[in-house]
Amino acid sequence: MLPTEIIRAKRDRQALSEAQIQAFVRGLVDESWSEGQVAALAMAVLLNGMDRAECVALTRAMTLSGAVLDWRDAGLRGPLLDKHSTGGVGDKVSLLLAPIIAACGGVVPMVSGRGLGHTGGTLDKLQALPGYNTAPGRSQLLQVLRQAGCAIIGASADLAPADRRLYAIRDVTATVESLPLITASILSKKLAAGLQGLVMDVKLGNGAFMARPDEARALARSLVEVAQGAGLPCRALISDMNQVLGWTAGNALEVAESVAFLTGAEREPRLQVLTLALAAQLLNLGGLAATLADGQALAEAALTSGRAAEHFARMVAGLGGPTAVLTDAGLPAAPVQLDVPAPRDGVLAAVQTRALGLAVVALGGGRRRTGDAVDPRVGLSHIRPLGTRLQAGEPVLRVHAADRAQAEAAAAAVLAAITLADTGPAPCPVVLESLVSEAATAEGQATT
Repeated sequence: MLPTEIIRAKRDRQALSEAQIQAFVRGLVDESWSEGQVAALAMAVLLNGMDRAECVALTRAMTLSGAVLDWRDAGLRGPLLDKHSTGGVGDKVSLLLAPIIAACGGVVPMVSGRGLGHTGGTLDKLQALPGYNTAPGRSQLLQVLRQAGCAIIGASADLAPADRRLYAIRDVTATVESLPLITASILSKKLAAGLQGLVMDVKLGNGAFMARPDEARALARSLVEVAQGAGLPCRALISDMNQVLGWTAGNALEVAESVAFLTGAEREPRLQVLTLALAAQLLNLGGLAATLADGQALAEAALTSGRAAEHFARMVAGLGGPTAVLTDAGLPAAPVQLDVPAPRDGVLAAVQTRALGLAVVALGGGRRRTGDAVDPRVGLSHIRPLGTRLQAGEPVLRVHAADRAQAEAAAAAVLAAITLADTGPAPCPVVLESLVSEAATAEGQATT
């Protein structure tokens, strides 16, 4: 079980045995595998893939690399439900969906991650809130779940610890896009969290890790089938990521947009459609709504009544954040704000969404290396959706930066990423496809 021989086997396109995969996972946890060896195997998996048996074995080994949560004696009422996104730019759905589901009777112990590559991380966003604790002890976590019905936290040191190290190495070695590694990373944490139902949001487009429809379908199928094989009912939606989701990209800016969404101050239409579609699936999957239409109606009522906003506020306060988050979130603001003017008249016909995500990273809103600090203030706001007709000089979006030089560099990156044309793009729905399987055994068949 020498690391070099396991790496060699995958390099040579051999299927790894369960014993070899378990040896790799042990090496991740006890650090007997060096960072270079982990990176080498991750690259070999990216290039040569894994079959379904390998992926299931990797997911199970990573799940069992630490503690598996048991909620049976926790006194929680309602099904334990969660959602996960494969990563996009401006994707703040988790901040909205968790309190919506809680307001409808579900319990959402959402284990989230930090920024990965060009995409923003839910934990980085929430840590823009002063005092928000992403690593509560079990007693605090249970108290928040009982009072708020939801808690968005990070994976504790003993929850899928193998993934913690692998995740950080993938982020800085260009191995993020590997389908089996994405599947095992996501599901190991979700399975360790002791869930009863999961909905996946698989992103597709130039701002997603999956840029082609066949890639997105393959990942959605992999997630549903591996979850199903582990006994976790799972559904997946494929959603459009050929433009920023919402009006902002950047940590504090996205939290502010989320608060405005929950309180009804403003709701970007695509963000609202996707959030309600995911909520409907999750409420139906958890037995809280008889049909998808009923689930959507329940979710809409939770928003319009203000109950979802109340659950969000309870969660934030319970985890050490501002007690008046709905009216005074205490979010930091960047000292430099610069509008990026359209260079000519025209319709916003296309945008390289990944480039916008990378612009946020360059501003300091993401990480180039594992240990980098994140500046919560920076990012992009007032982002115009595709199809917007602009006159020359009209702002395409606004850059929030730590200094003028960074703001101007980001503005140049934005202009290089957009396409203005005489006519607009064809309309594209935000929800593209769905894949559903509620079977709890590997023999069940996923249906699209």
